[in-house]
Amino acid sequence: MTFRQAVITCFQKYFTFSGRASRSEYWWFFLFTALGGFVAGFLEGFINAASGTPGGPTLLSGAFNLATFIPGLAVGWRRMHDSGRSGLYLLYPMIAIVGLSLFIGMFGGAEVLNGSDPSALFEGAFGIVVILALIVVAISPFLVLFWLTRPSQPGANQYGPNPHEVSP
Repeated sequence: MTFRQAVITCFQKYFTFSGRASRSEYWWFFLFTALGGFVAGFLEGFINAASGTPGGPTLLSGAFNLATFIPGLAVGWRRMHDSGRSGLYLLYPMIAIVGLSLFIGMFGGAEVLNGSDPSALFEGAFGIVVILALIVVAISPFLVLFWLTRPSQPGANQYGPNPHEVSP
């Protein structure tokens, strides 16, 4: 799949979270969003500097990010399906962060963070759990990245036929 085909496919499948997406489809669309975000930010900075309001509104990059968020999430979801995993695995880092935050909030860590000695958060059994959870939060994005780079499962899987074996 080419860069152009991947971008067109991802926008055609804007809300499609079922099926499978090849590695090339995912990574070409990832490159498109990265380059598009960079160009939008550069243009915004240029426009804001020319108008005398550096650090001004970010409407252009905000609109680009809003337009590409859902198709980016959908192609990532389908990419997880292609490697034989549920699309929910794509959200693993966010789930780990929310879980850690809830744990700290429910068991009195918020008071420690608001106090004068945040190092108290890492003392005792509570601290051991927080440290282990922080390790999981730190590793989880790399784990998802690893899953996104895995090759397609050969043949059909529970999410559909292999995109390399299906004629366009």
